Amino acid sequence: MNNDSNYSPSDIEDNKAIAALSYLGLLVLIPLLAKKDSPFAQFHAKQGLVLLIAWVIIGFVSWIPFVGWAVGILGAIFLFILFIMGLVNALSGQVNELPLIGQYAKNFNL
Repeated sequence: MNNDSNYSPSDIEDNKAIAALSYLGLLVLIPLLAKKDSPFAQFHAKQGLVLLIAWVIIGFVSWIPFVGWAVGILGAIFLFILFIMGLVNALSGQVNELPLIGQYAKNFNL
């Protein structure tokens, strides 16, 4: 989904760097709490929060012997790809949902 019409160019330009923090683990809290007035930063913060939750889930699943290890490795590779995509989108000022997990970010009303 690329719906840049809801985001002002000045909001995007002013908040690219802080939106990028959304994909760096617990640093997601910075844009989530400090930039409540920025739709662009909030979009990326919500996606970053879902990505962080997915990392935690994959971490727990990877403790299960054999099957969990395989799922953990594949999940970690997939989540790393999503991390790169989200970071690139934030730094380039794009508003694109991450595959599979981006849809869950819409459900957060923070």
